[in-house]
Amino acid sequence: MLRLDEVDVAYGPIEALRGISLQVNEGEIVALIGANGAGKSTTLMTISGILKPRSGSLRFRGEEIGSLPPHQIVGKGISQVPEGRRIFRRLTVLENLEVGAFCRTGRKDIRKEIQTLFDHFPILRDRQDQPGGNLSGGEQQMLAIARALIARPRLLLLDEPSLGLSPVMASRIFELIREINLGTGAGDGVTMLLVEQNARAALHLATRGYVMETGRIVLSERCDRLLADPRVRSVYLGEVVPMISP
Repeated sequence: MLRLDEVDVAYGPIEALRGISLQVNEGEIVALIGANGAGKSTTLMTISGILKPRSGSLRFRGEEIGSLPPHQIVGKGISQVPEGRRIFRRLTVLENLEVGAFCRTGRKDIRKEIQTLFDHFPILRDRQDQPGGNLSGGEQQMLAIARALIARPRLLLLDEPSLGLSPVMASRIFELIREINLGTGAGDGVTMLLVEQNARAALHLATRGYVMETGRIVLSERCDRLLADPRVRSVYLGEVVPMISP
């Protein structure tokens, strides 16, 4: 579904991504893990069209999208849930969802799908007339996910969905991500590329994973193998892994 080949991205003279290559197959959850500043969010913003690649190829369902503006990329079927949620705090919950559908036509269908999302996120139905800024952190995260889903994405980019949440709420968000991927709630299943600070949770949730360091992909493997990898366990999972003498 998504393929990046040798993508370079720079902030002025500073290289942020250097030769990034990755792919996401239809139906998967793919995890992208790494330390702060490794380039994970930059990767998602490049896929979304917010940043433009300096070189390399970025293809979605076989079509080159690297030069397209963000609204056209949304129209192609890619939505992003940004780090920090970035909901419209002064707009109501309902208005936030309506803004998420700005690329779509057919207001009657949109209203119907909002009601379906309310079935999936019942707390948002209860809060639909409240300003987004009045919601708790977990409720805002649910709103950010629902706002992305109303655009009918084929691919959902999730940037740190558990950031700042309590363990209980983070666990619920991970459950929702799995349900959305499988299509057990609102609509059909959605393919996902997940950036997540909780590397252990991300690798348990995903099927495959990529490890980023200083703007490069340094490891790519099935998640069960990444969870067993001594370096991943030591650096990203916080485990004390004894060194084995040669």
